[in-house]
Amino acid sequence: MAKAELMDYDKALELFEPVLGFEVHIELNTKTKMFSDAPNPANSENQGAEPNTQITPVDLGLPGSLPVVNEQAVKFAISLGLALGCEIAPSSRFARKNYFYPDLAKNYQISQSDEPIAHDGNVEVELPNGRVFQVSIERAHMEEDAGKLTHVGGSTGRIQGAEYSLVDYNRAGVPLVEIVTNIIYGAEADAPDLAKAYVSTIRDIAVSLGISEAKMERGNLRCDANISLTPRGSGKLGTRTETKNVNSLRSVERAIRYEIQRQAAILAKGGTITQETRHWHEDTGVTSAGRPKSDADDYRYFPEPDLVPVRPSIELVEELRAALPEAPAVRRRRLKEAWSFTDLEFQDVLNSGLLVEVEETVAAGAAPAQARKWWTGEIARLANVAGVDASSLVSPLHVSLLIAMIEGGELTDRLARQVLEGVVAGEGSPAEVTKARGLVVVSDDGPLIAAIDEALAAQPDVLEKIRDGKVQAAGAVIGAVMKAMRGTADAARVRELVLERAQQQ
Repeated sequence: MAKAELMDYDKALELFEPVLGFEVHIELNTKTKMFSDAPNPANSENQGAEPNTQITPVDLGLPGSLPVVNEQAVKFAISLGLALGCEIAPSSRFARKNYFYPDLAKNYQISQSDEPIAHDGNVEVELPNGRVFQVSIERAHMEEDAGKLTHVGGSTGRIQGAEYSLVDYNRAGVPLVEIVTNIIYGAEADAPDLAKAYVSTIRDIAVSLGISEAKMERGNLRCDANISLTPRGSGKLGTRTETKNVNSLRSVERAIRYEIQRQAAILAKGGTITQETRHWHEDTGVTSAGRPKSDADDYRYFPEPDLVPVRPSIELVEELRAALPEAPAVRRRRLKEAWSFTDLEFQDVLNSGLLVEVEETVAAGAAPAQARKWWTGEIARLANVAGVDASSLVSPLHVSLLIAMIEGGELTDRLARQVLEGVVAGEGSPAEVTKARGLVVVSDDGPLIAAIDEALAAQPDVLEKIRDGKVQAAGAVIGAVMKAMRGTADAARVRELVLERAQQQ
């Protein structure tokens, strides 16, 4: 794949205005699928099944099978629409979206076309720099997911260069809601941050509603990011690209930034942008061409003849409205006050995209300051090294247990970092890793005193300085003791004993 020429980001923003649009797909965690009684693998209770075992004739479109709408999925879709500030349609209809692909056994997808269940909404998105951006929602519609293809052979895991492909229809029929924004103007240099913050806000809404686990690394939440550049002062929309199925918050941000730089370099040289889908490559941080895409894609939509219109009662809609949790912006303000964080501390959490994880860690019993420290510090560092989202490395429960062991004196911060590495590596819970690796803090003063006496004897000049009141000299002895104890000693206790033993010798 030839490396694309990129323009400096600031230079690109001088010449062009970025215009954005997002399509976010959320898998609903109902017990069964959208139109059949097959187990829904988007629900954590149903995960881990063998390929092609969570299917029914309906999911495969076999002759004589008929779809039946999942009532809970409809309720979830209405709740999501309400949380997005949308109007709920008094009547919406399913349609057949016709196209052929191996993971679509029926050769059509049941979706909603011109009669979505929710429309005309608005989402408030807060950016890392404090700017509040209003994102206009065109629609949120229900549909079913397709199956999953695994391309075997080749170096990229994609169909290009693969020797063959395997299809798993377990995901076929999983209930989805697709959220489509209107065209977004005015993001300017904040475009990458807006992309990340918008998807994060949608994720927070879905999780707070309890309608989806919204794990991007599992595909519960996927984003198609549209971007085009408009020459300054032209007043004309540019040609857009659509980067498909970006599966992490970090990748959404990077993909938008990359496309701005790539498209700007082409346009500045008098070239043209091809309207196409593009693939994001996490390993190299670039996008590559997928397939040409026209606004006139002919999916031959027509009303699904086997399903009647969805007509929720006014009473049901109002009942679901009354049950809505607080809006993300309101929630953020409440948490900031409850945790007693400064603006900088809370913004640190928001910038990391780990608000949900910190909140769940606090809910599991951890102090807010410690939860923030570990998620935005060591866990974020490990995630950056691995090139994944921090939320995929460790559970909030395990982080809270780790913090409890530190506060209980069982672990020092240094030992806790080693324990965390073991938990991330799949070695078990913090307690199990601590025991298996022998990392418990030494609480018996006997071994500490022996190590201290040995260190003092080896450094008589330091001993004299400590006796003369130069307590800062104790650092050399403390370091030697900590090394001898392989980090299993409490540094504060070691310091206390060093000063005590120095006066006794």
